[in-house]
Amino acid sequence: MESIFHEKQEGSLCAQHCLNNLLQGEYFSPVELSSIAHQLDEEERMRMAEGGVTSEDYRTFLQQPSGNMDDSGFFSIQVISNALKVWGLELILFNSPEYQRLGIDPINEKSFICNYKEHWFTVRKLGKQWFNLNSLLTGPELISDTYLALFLAQLQQEGYSIFVVKGDLPDCEADQLLQMIRVQQMQRPKLIGEELAQLKDQRAHRTDLERVLEASDGSGMLDEEEEDLQRALALSRQEIDMEDEEADLRRAIQLSMQGSSRNMSQDIPQTSSTDLTSEELRKRREAYFEKQQQEQQRRQQRQQQVDAPAQVSRLHEKPATGSGALGNDLDDAMSEEDMLQAAVTMSLETVQNNLKTERKK
Repeated sequence: MESIFHEKQEGSLCAQHCLNNLLQGEYFSPVELSSIAHQLDEEERMRMAEGGVTSEDYRTFLQQPSGNMDDSGFFSIQVISNALKVWGLELILFNSPEYQRLGIDPINEKSFICNYKEHWFTVRKLGKQWFNLNSLLTGPELISDTYLALFLAQLQQEGYSIFVVKGDLPDCEADQLLQMIRVQQMQRPKLIGEELAQLKDQRAHRTDLERVLEASDGSGMLDEEEEDLQRALALSRQEIDMEDEEADLRRAIQLSMQGSSRNMSQDIPQTSSTDLTSEELRKRREAYFEKQQQEQQRRQQRQQQVDAPAQVSRLHEKPATGSGALGNDLDDAMSEEDMLQAAVTMSLETVQNNLKTERKK
């Protein structure tokens, strides 16, 4: 199939493609066909002038556009017929009553030129097989011998004019090669428009897929599991990058909680530092400082009446549940919760001072 010459459609130059596909080579260009068309126009003008250059018919003829070509690249059957005369070839109307009465089997012909409105294409025999060389196809289409007559009949029903090419076509490589071998076509060629539409759809689909992939890489179009993973990684990075002072403060709070829990009642279970996650520590720390701010004014009022450090020291000497004078004073001065807060504050300050001292060393 690669040896078969096949010009694909460009603009409206189907007449040029039809001739070159028939002759199997770049035999004609738009310039050469235009020259033939202008020659035909001049011959027609001279015939019209024979009736008088001042006649109404002649003036009307001059005002009309050329019937042999137009600006789009279309050429008439007269142009194609005159171009083929150069090679000793002649066109006969296949679907004329005169030719049909001859009863010639299409398989015994060599080639056909088909036309519908302004489109021309060639059907030719190469070697021992027939091929549709329509320039609107992406490649030559193999036509079986049994299908050829049906194919031409279908074209006639669709309104095509079919011409039989009579004469000896020039030799070509494809004809010589296909005389020795037969080809098989697993997939028929598509129309160029269909292929372009399919390629466009594929490009659009690929573009959409690339956008989705780019978005999933970093624009936030992640699913819930990926978003949860991103948040978990962000939290872990925050914990890892935490400054030393904040880390020391967290350890101080842990120690203070552990120390104070030993003086609390059984209503508050003891929690070891190894059981606490960083998130739990952060929440406890926030709750602690929020509570500190709420109790600050009340402690300031009570601290005017009670010496908090002295009471805390006496708290360590005697049990908080004792019934001595210290217990009576504490009941009058501060509640059990206040004592716990004072103890936590004292432990926190002590641990922080120790840590700062160790750093300085």
